[in-house]
Amino acid sequence: MRAAQIHSYSKEIQLKLNEVKIPDLNRDEVLIKVKAAGVNPLDILISKGSIRMISDYKFPLTLGNELSGVIEAVGKSVVNFHVGDRVYTRLPINQIGAFAEYAAVKEEAIALIPEHLSFVEAAAVPLTALTAYQALNDMLHAQPNKKLFIPGGTGGFGAMAIPIAKSMGLYVITSGSERGRSRTISIGADRFINYKEENYADVLSDIDYVIDTLGAKEIKAEMGILKPYGKLVSLKAAPNYRFAVDHHFPLWKKWLFGLVGSRIDSLARKHHIEYQFIFVQANGSQLQKMTTLIEKEKMMPSIDAIYKFNDINKALLKVATGHSQGKVIITF
Repeated sequence: MRAAQIHSYSKEIQLKLNEVKIPDLNRDEVLIKVKAAGVNPLDILISKGSIRMISDYKFPLTLGNELSGVIEAVGKSVVNFHVGDRVYTRLPINQIGAFAEYAAVKEEAIALIPEHLSFVEAAAVPLTALTAYQALNDMLHAQPNKKLFIPGGTGGFGAMAIPIAKSMGLYVITSGSERGRSRTISIGADRFINYKEENYADVLSDIDYVIDTLGAKEIKAEMGILKPYGKLVSLKAAPNYRFAVDHHFPLWKKWLFGLVGSRIDSLARKHHIEYQFIFVQANGSQLQKMTTLIEKEKMMPSIDAIYKFNDINKALLKVATGHSQGKVIITF
């Protein structure tokens, strides 16, 4: 089979399409013939070696964190899935490899695709849906009737996070360019802020939760709109000591992450805010919950562009430049 691989960490986007052996199955795995895969900023970070402290890899490494496809074989202990099932997954972080014609994936990491979604649409869901659910449910412990702000919520993450937040009974505010207004309102946002006309830091206050999608440069402003003892979960700013503890890292890593996140932790203490950094985990049962919600609400992911497998480097470059309005997908 063909797989898009890197042979070392590099600042350059230079995946190579190599012929490799179709993976053997363990007892608890299924073999998926990949139909489509999502391309994410995470793939760029991994290829640059930026997350080595969280997960280091051996080379050659097949990149890719989420996929959709059809099960072609099942391991001996697999009970909930069968040959022919349409499935999707966010791959376990230590077993990535979505940019390949086949992938062996643990049963506990996969879920059935929502019936109304194509393979291309389904490949855009797992990473964003699980990120939103884990941020809202596992970290924020979000309660109904509370106010949530998602800055920059007009892209692929917002397309999943807004409906999921609304299903939990939250009042959802988001910001972005004017062209994203109608879509975000149509999927449930209660209030939209055009960032070119209004500064959210000037017009918002007493917010219960923020999910940061913009990174460290916005953290201070985001904390400023939260009420005392409000909660902020970041997708892009710095991991901190709490992150290292939650992931059971060794003592030296806890110390290092404590150092990396010290500025933000200090800001959080000053504002009486709870700060957490999220690194989304594979979880098939949570993804199945999202399938049920996606089917019920007829949710659709936001897709910006579709590339063929041969153009994988073009797809990664599109994501790396930050110009995509939604997910970038490669098809097989």
